Amino acid sequence: MSSSRYEPSWDVDLAPLLSCKLCLGEFPLERMTTISQCQCIFCSLCLKQYVELLIKEGLETAISCPDSACPKQGHLLENEIEFMVASEVMQHYKRLQFEREVLLDPCRTWCPSSSCQAVCQLNESEVQLPQPVQCPQCSLRFCSTCRADCHSGQACQESLPITTFLPGENGSNLKSEKDEAPIKRCPKCKVYIERDEGCAQMMCKNCKHAFCWYCLESLDDDFLLIHYDKGPCQNKLGHSRASVIWHRTQVVGIFAGFGLLLLVASPFLLLATPFVLCCKCKFKRGGDDDPLPT
Repeated sequence: MSSSRYEPSWDVDLAPLLSCKLCLGEFPLERMTTISQCQCIFCSLCLKQYVELLIKEGLETAISCPDSACPKQGHLLENEIEFMVASEVMQHYKRLQFEREVLLDPCRTWCPSSSCQAVCQLNESEVQLPQPVQCPQCSLRFCSTCRADCHSGQACQESLPITTFLPGENGSNLKSEKDEAPIKRCPKCKVYIERDEGCAQMMCKNCKHAFCWYCLESLDDDFLLIHYDKGPCQNKLGHSRASVIWHRTQVVGIFAGFGLLLLVASPFLLLATPFVLCCKCKFKRGGDDDPLPT
């Protein structure tokens, strides 16, 4: 009669867990994604959310490694982005890429008609000078510099800003609200901003610059939104008069509250200052008088 003895096996395949620098969680290798340019590794969910956020906000077209201390400063390739995001997000990303290419190309510009949005070619030899341009799609003739109607032989109006425009943007200050382009650039950091509806007071999510959507004037110091009380943007804020008055009341109340608090606390702060300084001096002297340990 023979008996067999059970011998347990310790050859268990325990795959090591990898740490994600974004969420600080630990995951197996199959749930991680490596950026090919810099070999930095993150969990697939975090990297997907990071890429989708940058694309939807239109902050940049070259998506860099989310690790701020990345030694190689790597960027995600287009096929890597396409693999992790939905098809509609990828289409938006490609549109942003194309708009940036046109924006940086001195020989191309957008048709100023909001209903056209075609790309027009400029004469390369005269790209630094105002020149008449005819849209190949809608046949509109316009000036390459001020974007107004073609005015051959005449200088551009000084009141019109000389900038690079996005599709649908027009240089005319007389443009109606219906013709406003849904996409503009932040006047400070030049990133793309899309406005679907709502308030005309915009804040760039990239540089936190506040400005008016219609005239692009800065609203950083206009806490009471007085900009919309007069001028071409009068009553274009997008809110009722009652809500504007309520907003101003709240702002004034906040500043008045802080002022009153400071006024009440000032005497106590002045009385407490000598005691604080005296305590600091005594503490310093006591530390200096302590003998050194032997």
